Amino acid sequence: MNLIKKQGIFNSIALNLGTALAFVNLAVVFQRSLTLEEIGFYNILISVVILYTQFATLGISNVITRFLPIFRTADKKHHGFASYVFIICTVTFTLFSVFFFILKDEVIAWKATDDAASLMDTYYPYFFPIAVCATLFLIQESFARTVFKTILPSFLREVVLRLFSTFGAILMLFGYLGYKGFIDLYLMGNILILLIVTGYTYRIKTYRFGAIEAPVKKEYTHMLRFGFYSMLGGSSFALLQHLDILILKVFTGEAMVGIYATFFSMAQIIALPSRALNITSYQIIANAWKENDLTKIDKIYKKTTVIQCLAGCLLLVGLIVNRDSILTLLKKPEYPAYFDLLIIVGLAFLVDAAGGINQAIIGFSKHYRLVMLFMLAAAVLCAILNLLLIPRLGLEGAAYSYLLTMLFNNFSFWLYLKVRYHMQPFNGKILLIILTAAISLILGMVIPSMPHFLIDICVRSGIVTLMFGILTYLFRISPDVNEMIDQYILRKTT
Repeated sequence: MNLIKKQGIFNSIALNLGTALAFVNLAVVFQRSLTLEEIGFYNILISVVILYTQFATLGISNVITRFLPIFRTADKKHHGFASYVFIICTVTFTLFSVFFFILKDEVIAWKATDDAASLMDTYYPYFFPIAVCATLFLIQESFARTVFKTILPSFLREVVLRLFSTFGAILMLFGYLGYKGFIDLYLMGNILILLIVTGYTYRIKTYRFGAIEAPVKKEYTHMLRFGFYSMLGGSSFALLQHLDILILKVFTGEAMVGIYATFFSMAQIIALPSRALNITSYQIIANAWKENDLTKIDKIYKKTTVIQCLAGCLLLVGLIVNRDSILTLLKKPEYPAYFDLLIIVGLAFLVDAAGGINQAIIGFSKHYRLVMLFMLAAAVLCAILNLLLIPRLGLEGAAYSYLLTMLFNNFSFWLYLKVRYHMQPFNGKILLIILTAAISLILGMVIPSMPHFLIDICVRSGIVTLMFGILTYLFRISPDVNEMIDQYILRKTT
C-alpha cells in the first residue's frame, strides 16, 4: 500500500468515526445531560471558532501547503518560512481578535431578551483561547501535511476532541460537572490536542525557526495574495456550513439553535459515503488532469454521481422511515414539531452527494479559481436567503436556505462542466434511483411498529436496505454494485 493511499484510508476512518461520534453526542448523550440552550450554545461556540480561525489566519494552511515545498531546505529552517508563518498569523489573528472583542457588547446583545442570552455573556471569553488553540493546531497540522503525516492530526481533531465533549456530557449527566465544567473540559481538550500535535511536529522535524531570508521575502506579495484568495474560498465553505446557526442565534436564540444543530448533525450521515469515495476519486481526477484524459474524468464523474446518489437516497429513506424511533432517541418533547428539518437538510446533503465530484473536477483543473468564485457566490446567496427566510419561517427557513444554496452550488458546477467540457453525469438511472427510493420508503412506512425502538430501527432498516438492494440489482443501476453482489454475495450462496 503506497503512502498516499494509506493516509487516505486512515483519514477516512478518522473522519467517519468522528462524524459518528458527533452523531452520538448530539442525538443521545447531549439530549440527556444538556438543555436545548446549552446544546445550542455549544454549537454556536464551534461555529464561531471555525469562522474565527478561517478569517484570522488569512488562508495560512493553504499557504503552507503551497509554498513550503518551494522553500524546503535540509536544515529544516526553509529560509525562515516558519518564522514568516507565525509572524503573519500573530499579526492577522491579533487584529481580528481586537475587532472581535470591540464588538463584544453588540454580539452579546443579540437576542438579549432570550433567557439563554446569559450563556453568550458568561462564556464569551472562551472564544479567544479556543480560537488560539484551533489556529495553532491548524498551523502544526498543515506543516505535518507537507511531509504526508496526517493520520495523527486528523485523529486528534475528529475523534479525540469530540471524546472530551462526550466525557464532559456524561459527567454532567451524573452530576459531577456543571455546564461551566463542560466548557472548561472542552477547552482542556483543545489545549491537549494542540500540545500533542506540537510535540508530534517537533519529533518528525518538519520545521525550525530561523531568520527570514531572501527567497521567502521575494514571495511576500505572492503568498499574501494567495492566502487572501484561499481565505475567501475556505471561509465561503465554512460560512455555508455554519452561517445558518449564527443567524438563527440572532433571530431565535440558543434553544432553537440546539434543535436545528441536532437535526443538521444527524443529516450529515448522508454525506459519509461521498466523503469516503472522494478520498480515492480525487487522486484519480488529479492524475487524469495531468494526462489530460477527459474520457477518464467523465467516466469517474458519472460513476460517482450514481453511487453517491444511491447511497444518499438509502440513508435519507432510512432516516425518514425511522422517524418515531429517532424522536424516541432524542427524548426531548420539542423535537417532534421540527422533524421536517431533518428531511429538508437531508435533501440538501443528498443534492450535494448527487453532484458527484463536480467541484473536484474543476478544482484540479487549470480553472481552479472558479471554485472560489462559485463558493463566494453561494455564501452570499446563503446569507441573503437566511436573512429573508428565517424571520418568516424560523428553523425551516434556515433549512430551506441551505437546500437552495446546495442546489445553486451544484447546479453552477454542473452547468460549467456541461458547457465547458460537455460532461453530463445524469441519465435515466437517476430516475430508477428515485423509483427505488420511493418503493423502499413506502415499504418502510407500512411496516408495523416493534415493541422497542432499538428493535424497530434494526428490523425496519434491515427490511428497507434489503428491498433497496434488490431493486438496485434488478434495475442494474450501477454495474459496480451488481459486480460486487455477484462476486461477494451470490457466489457465496451458491
